[in-house]
Amino acid sequence: MIEPDTIKLLRECDAGVKMGAASIGEVLDAVQNGNFKERLADCKQAHEALDHELQGMLDKYHDEGKEPSPMAKGMSWMKTNVKLGMDPSDQAIAGLMTDGCNMGAKYLHKYLNQYKAADEDSKDIAKRLIRLEEQLVSDIRQYL
Repeated sequence: MIEPDTIKLLRECDAGVKMGAASIGEVLDAVQNGNFKERLADCKQAHEALDHELQGMLDKYHDEGKEPSPMAKGMSWMKTNVKLGMDPSDQAIAGLMTDGCNMGAKYLHKYLNQYKAADEDSKDIAKRLIRLEEQLVSDIRQYL
């Protein structure tokens, strides 16, 4: 029998990885520093690769996954565009990305704690996504 916690955790990871890739995509063209832009592009690519892996796991359970909530997407889009409209600097982008990554990691930790009965493969993918978010925060501190 499939543990419901496994599918629930995978769904949350699915929404999180999609939100992360979309958020990076929103700011990528505005980044001026080449190294910063490259780091964001690499992270977006890593999110997309993880999403592909997640889709395979979800397919195994005949589940369609989960899109980020329209409210979360809308609020993120609005915050990003308002902030960058007032200050389109790399420093502002690094701040937005740091806030987003911290929020994503926070929620993923919450879901890991909430869905304790999830299988080890789904826990592993959640932990890898958390590490990806935390690594990006560390890598872009120099642009804050």
